[in-house]
Amino acid sequence: MIEVRGLKKSIRNGSRTVEILRGIDLVIPAGQFVAIMGASGSGKSTLLGLLAGLDSPTEGDVVLDGVAIGRLEEDKLAEVRGSKIGFVFQSYQLIPTLTALENVMLPHELNARGDSRAKATSLLGEVGLRDRMEHYPVQLSGGEQQRVALARAFMLDPPIVLADEPTGNLDSSNGQHVLELLTTRQRQAQATLVMVTHDPAIAARADRQIHLRDGVVVADELAVVGAR
Repeated sequence: MIEVRGLKKSIRNGSRTVEILRGIDLVIPAGQFVAIMGASGSGKSTLLGLLAGLDSPTEGDVVLDGVAIGRLEEDKLAEVRGSKIGFVFQSYQLIPTLTALENVMLPHELNARGDSRAKATSLLGEVGLRDRMEHYPVQLSGGEQQRVALARAFMLDPPIVLADEPTGNLDSSNGQHVLELLTTRQRQAQATLVMVTHDPAIAARADRQIHLRDGVVVADELAVVGAR
């Protein structure tokens, strides 16, 4: 479902070139839950951004469900993102002038046709927010906002879901709830889930853990069957 080929990312900082990713090769099969771990500055969020097509590699390529995205023109890239990727951000990234229901409907409005209200309502019901659909983000708690973001990520049944520290801004109770909802929905949809996290307890629930250090993969481990 995801293939990473010789991926490198560097940026210019004055006269210096800073290498963020220094050559990464990965294959992630369909339906796998992968946790990306590493210290601050290891390159994990940069890697996730490249997988999402939110940034372009310096070298190498990312292939999503058979489509190489590294050099796509922006309109084609937007089409791939809209059809193949759901993204859950640490900071929710909800549109403040839209209700919870309208935020969840947004991917459908931008990328598909037909009535999206019934499905958005169903998804909000799944995350326990049926009675909060007409509330705006400012009227929702952090945990509620992240549940809206989670419902939005699955609106178009994407084969790939990318999550960047999705519980990072939540207390332990809300974080656990969001994680349960995310992993349950991922299994039901048989989606490929790639999650950046610094929490070993969260990573332990994944099918696979990939550890980065200084822009390279230093460990790539499958979970022991029956351990999760």
